Amino acid sequence: MARTKRRLKSVPDPTPQLRFATIHGYRRAFRIAGHGPTLILIHGVGDNSTTWQTVHSSLARRFTVIAPDLLGHGQSDKPRADYSVAAYANGMRDLLSVLGIERATVVGHSLGGGVAMQFAYQFPHLVERLILVGSGGVTRDVNIALRIASLPVGAEALALLRLPLVLPTLQAFGRLLGTVVGSTGLGRDIPTMLRILADLPEPTASSAFTRTLRAVVDWRGQVVTMLDRCYLTESVPVQLIWGADDAVIPVGHAQMAHAAMPGSRLEIFRNSGHFPFHDDPARFVESVTAFIDTTTPAEHNPAALSDLLRRGGGGPSVTGTPDTRAAVLNALEADERSAT
Repeated sequence: MARTKRRLKSVPDPTPQLRFATIHGYRRAFRIAGHGPTLILIHGVGDNSTTWQTVHSSLARRFTVIAPDLLGHGQSDKPRADYSVAAYANGMRDLLSVLGIERATVVGHSLGGGVAMQFAYQFPHLVERLILVGSGGVTRDVNIALRIASLPVGAEALALLRLPLVLPTLQAFGRLLGTVVGSTGLGRDIPTMLRILADLPEPTASSAFTRTLRAVVDWRGQVVTMLDRCYLTESVPVQLIWGADDAVIPVGHAQMAHAAMPGSRLEIFRNSGHFPFHDDPARFVESVTAFIDTTTPAEHNPAALSDLLRRGGGGPSVTGTPDTRAAVLNALEADERSAT
């Protein structure tokens, strides 16, 4: 007798509920709420699923919204393991399978955007749409603080957070800096960065953070790019959302990704930093909902994918202004290449 695929039961309450699933022997935490088509919300490096609390309940009025803690983050286990973007994409595949979800719209922020793109590349049959928010993995540029943190001295600095008074001193300095630059994108992001910093003194958390960061960033900047494979999203609805004042991943990356992704939509939030869903949650929910309402879910077509791969990307598939096209093509001609 054929096995009946277990279906994930809807959670009608829009208040996210913390749940756990054990996969490959590791406990993975996720927050779930709502009912309807599935949305997966993937957070950035060092962060966790609570970062989506400004929008999770609102989105759950229309959708089944699942926000996982990536392995090594939040309340998920933090083993000595593979924290590459490809490994995270595998983890998303496994979680969806355990929960009985066949397809989803995938929303990724920062590192989570790179994971979302990698997930769509590895498992196109599981993806209905992509929404990338201040996404990593477009080109090399990234905040200097992340470059420093990827160095050996960065790991040593994280260890110092366990010393008495070091973390409280940094938090006090951060709050003071926030009062000085409060009206800027960086100023709006500081409370979230302080929250992330507070989780890092725990040894397994700091080790997982370092391993994750070094998988995607070195002293020169980001080491994994999606640009060489953006043309594969030709048949997938893609929405790009960026903060105009993003101090972590420059808004210019949004323009480049938009140019490299045929048919993608771009929305830039003015007066917003690296976390636009914190700065203007109502607009974020409206943007996501409108995008889903006005697009048709992608249908995986292996023959069409084979044809795309044979034709390849490059110049003919890049749109945008001459300057933006030149920036994309220059990046592709340099050493900006995906490792997987």
